[in-house]
Amino acid sequence: MEIRVLGELDVRVGGLSVVPSAPKPRQVLALLALRVGEVVPASLLAEELWSGRPPRSARTTVQTYVLQLRELIDRALASGTGEGASAKDVLATSPGGYRLNGGGGAADVAEFERLAGLGYCAMDAEDHALAASRLAEALAVWRGPAFADVPTGGQLAVEAKRLEESRLYALDQRIEADLRLGRHRALIAELTVLVDRYRTHEGLHSQYMIALHRSGRRGEALEAYQRLRSTLVRELGMEPGTGLSRLQRAILLAGPEREPAEPGEAGGRTARLSRVG
Repeated sequence: MEIRVLGELDVRVGGLSVVPSAPKPRQVLALLALRVGEVVPASLLAEELWSGRPPRSARTTVQTYVLQLRELIDRALASGTGEGASAKDVLATSPGGYRLNGGGGAADVAEFERLAGLGYCAMDAEDHALAASRLAEALAVWRGPAFADVPTGGQLAVEAKRLEESRLYALDQRIEADLRLGRHRALIAELTVLVDRYRTHEGLHSQYMIALHRSGRRGEALEAYQRLRSTLVRELGMEPGTGLSRLQRAILLAGPEREPAEPGEAGGRTARLSRVG
């Protein structure tokens, strides 16, 4: 079984897709795929589907969605690649719930975590070229937001947010590695888009300011700080963190030829997040 969730949901049995077109059965499959090999209680599926307010017919309706999924699995197995398995083997009924069997979980999540882990180890060893390469490979695994085409209730929304936080941290580290390799000019276009998308993310703004300053665009770096400060005060009622404030003062005092700070020194580890668009 192949399972991919970093983008549109893609679950394949014998190379054939078993993802339903209807939103709620797709939601059931996504939650089962997320916890492949584990029993997912029917009550949890109902909570996901109806946001904690299931109808009286919830259990019967969940059973209907499971039957629909098994029909898709049956068709895939009928291609001759199922090696004697049945749809009930792949999507089993267990006491109190259902279990999706096969594979070791979401293949793309495992690959992302493997490559990102190699990148973090390279960062710790100060091998910034290897770190940038591995983290870029990890980020390339993503095909879009997690569960991009799946309605998300409470459970899937939390998982999607967790995965997005992991992606954003990998992105932060890849940019930091690139900055340490002196690629500041090449980063400006990418960071311009990122700071517009994540308008209160202090880590990305600090990296943007450093890239601008090192490219001889000191005034624009200071303007970026002022825009962030205005956004934080207006939307969150708070001032930038001390790390970012120190970076702003360092740029004010430094000439274009001086380095204001290393990339990781401006508070990127505790950046506040707010995505727009």
